[in-house]
Amino acid sequence: MDLDSMNNFEYMENKKRVVVGLSGGVDSSVSAYLLKEAGYEVIGMFMKNWHDESVTISNECPWMEDSTDAMLVAEKLGIPFQAIDLSEDYRERIVDYMFSEYKAGRTPNPDILCNREIKFDIFLKAAQKLKADFVATGHYCQKGQIQKDGKTIYQLLAGADPNKDQSYFLCQLNQEQLSKALFPIGHLQKSEVRKIAKEQDLVTADKKDSQGLCFIGKVRLPEFLQQQLKPKKGEILMVESSHSSYQNIQIPAGIAFDDLDEKELSNICLPLQYGPSDGKKVGEHNGAHYFTVGQRKGLQVGGTGKPLFVISTNTKDNVIYTGLGEDHPGLNRFGLFVPSEEVHWIREDLRLKPGESATYKTRIRYRQPLTGATLLMKKEGLYVLFDQAQRGIASGQFVAWYQNEEAIGSGVIF
Repeated sequence: MDLDSMNNFEYMENKKRVVVGLSGGVDSSVSAYLLKEAGYEVIGMFMKNWHDESVTISNECPWMEDSTDAMLVAEKLGIPFQAIDLSEDYRERIVDYMFSEYKAGRTPNPDILCNREIKFDIFLKAAQKLKADFVATGHYCQKGQIQKDGKTIYQLLAGADPNKDQSYFLCQLNQEQLSKALFPIGHLQKSEVRKIAKEQDLVTADKKDSQGLCFIGKVRLPEFLQQQLKPKKGEILMVESSHSSYQNIQIPAGIAFDDLDEKELSNICLPLQYGPSDGKKVGEHNGAHYFTVGQRKGLQVGGTGKPLFVISTNTKDNVIYTGLGEDHPGLNRFGLFVPSEEVHWIREDLRLKPGESATYKTRIRYRQPLTGATLLMKKEGLYVLFDQAQRGIASGQFVAWYQNEEAIGSGVIF
């Protein structure tokens, strides 16, 4: 059934209409099944976000196979189905952003942006044109709601399966987006999802999970970046762990976080700056924009004894700075900074005002264990001070903060 036919449907007042983003994977397939079983009027929609197969790995989740599987699932469930081409929006909002961030020596997270900009914006608007009440995805997270001061507040909660919790990928959603979102499998374990798919004889029951960029498939990232960011020879420098830059990057013992002065906060939370004289040459690379802080693989430098890790990149001068060993002070930091314009609160009612502080659990990457931190809000932005040093804090990454199982807010690391 095509979109025009769907638009002509008589809206069923006694049922809530939901458009499911059928990706061709088992998670979204079971989401559609559960929604139908719960009595929703379900429409399946496949998002085609990419056309260029030249950078995808053959037979590893190509979009045509995914689209076919999504269509077969919809047919099996007896629900309307349509593919929608969002490739132009995806290129403008996600791919162009990725290229510009890598070019600037930052480390973007396209999956987080895809959820904010594509699935819960462009896709949501397309669903609303079909008079949908909700959009649903196969994310392993949960949605709650509470009443506060006579107002409904929506909560983004961790998925029940700790190994699959994907709340971090949704940490940029706002209250309006959450109000329209459904996460039908968030209360299940992955094994339970596959069991349901097998019981319902869904074609996706045993399909491997996609490991690639959001809705592109498994992508060779270096080749993907080389579409616009060309290889360029540069130096790999190794910075000694005794370097003077590391003298003031730890939180002074016995001092209250609120009492840290501006200089101390900057030393702890802002990225360290290195120059050509700060290290010795140990090798060459093909482009600083291909590397990120914390990276170990791809340096191809031998004879160092301990492994080398990237501790900083300078894309302007095309230099990579590295540190020796996992305990190198340039690799492990006690703080980070989020500029004020990049601070996002899912729970607007808990927003910190300048001068206020709070303690939360935080993570800076998917599947990273939550770690305690103090958040200090200043006029210029948010300082995050960790209870324990964190490895590989890279500019452009997202930090998310949690209260128990609830994601409270997030921000782009400076």
